[in-house]
Amino acid sequence: MAEETNNGYRHIIPLQIRFNDVDKFGHVNNTIYFQFYDTAKTDYIATVCKDVDWERLAIVVVKIEADFVSQIKGNNHIAGRTRITKIGNKSFHLEQDIIDTDTQEVKSHCTSIMVLYDLEHHQTIPLPDEWRQAITNYEGLEGLSRYH
Repeated sequence: MAEETNNGYRHIIPLQIRFNDVDKFGHVNNTIYFQFYDTAKTDYIATVCKDVDWERLAIVVVKIEADFVSQIKGNNHIAGRTRITKIGNKSFHLEQDIIDTDTQEVKSHCTSIMVLYDLEHHQTIPLPDEWRQAITNYEGLEGLSRYH
């Protein structure tokens, strides 16, 4: 997909609609959208932040909001777009869309705040400088907004 059709999103991943995602009305249930967003953000982190130790670290959602713009039907071809818009000390802000890849129509838009969590010590921890630099480089932004 061309960059100009993706509104500045660099990370785009095709999403598969499964048989059980579709209800008796022929559209994807709105609870499934969050699974699509999880798939896209997991792929984003794996693509951008290499060598994450998932036995020791977790990325936890602390806030999430979604706007359901248009229904997704079982025969639609969709993709998830993801970008990080702010980086804090222990958290970052995500923006995501689910789009129809045939029409480029935005089907849903999501914003969330994520924190890095140490599974061994059961506490939030600062984002590694390597992650911060990798995200900044990937997004093509010098010094994404930093807050504490």
